[in-house]
Amino acid sequence: MLSMKKEIFLCAINNVLSGSCDQDCQFCTQSVRYRANIERYNYKSIDKIVQEALIAKSYGALGYCLVTAGVGLDDKKTEFIAKVARAIKSEIEGLNLIACNGLASVEQLRVLKESGVDSYNHNLESAKAYDEKICTTHSWQERYQACLNVKEVGLKLCSGGIFGMGESEEDRVSLIEAIASLEPEAVPLNFYHPNLALPIKERNISMVEGLKVIHTMREKLGVEKLLMIAGGRELMFKEYTKEMFEAGANAIVIGNYLTTEGEIPSTDREMIHALGYGVASSCEAKD
Repeated sequence: MLSMKKEIFLCAINNVLSGSCDQDCQFCTQSVRYRANIERYNYKSIDKIVQEALIAKSYGALGYCLVTAGVGLDDKKTEFIAKVARAIKSEIEGLNLIACNGLASVEQLRVLKESGVDSYNHNLESAKAYDEKICTTHSWQERYQACLNVKEVGLKLCSGGIFGMGESEEDRVSLIEAIASLEPEAVPLNFYHPNLALPIKERNISMVEGLKVIHTMREKLGVEKLLMIAGGRELMFKEYTKEMFEAGANAIVIGNYLTTEGEIPSTDREMIHALGYGVASSCEAKD
């Protein structure tokens, strides 16, 4: 097994525009098509976002991700995220600022980079072959191209996927290989969180299979990159968090996710220390 980093990187998510997506991704509660019982709202105030970023930083978050519902950036979203980025960077030091706003052109990404965004998160979500079965309103290739656009403008790429959405073992291998081919700086692994409103009713991955995904992804990435366990962590691993880190994870999302609740950040910090790890204090990973 590859050597593990002894410090765990913490990241926080802020859903700054929620529940207004018109796409048909069968795994996503933010799609208006499925009428999931989630909180829906327009753009948060920039002051509130900055205050929430300060709170996340106080818990040790080094990564801070600004998420908007929808298929991708348009002029309004680009301008808004750029304003938020400038506001956060003027108030808070030491945050790796991540934008997660769907499909994005080179020109839009350049605006974000010039405004202080450090990384862009765009997940492939599933294998190309399986994606065609669960999303018809945009293509897997468009997702992949958006990731290439991120790299072209010199932003750090964060790209991962969701496991347990009904895909086959072959699909999982294909997704892992596709993610690795992008050579991202960070990879968030999500494990499907079922919702009765969604067409995909059940999660088809076990804890042991989840550990295998982590281990395989770590082998593909090497030891230096961030491998983050994000949505579904609490459901999938529960008392097996130690095994999750031993399999190769070296980063987690703290606090709430996009539309589901996460663990209390202080509890996660206590868990990390109880397992014998430290909380990373720098964006540079250490042995």
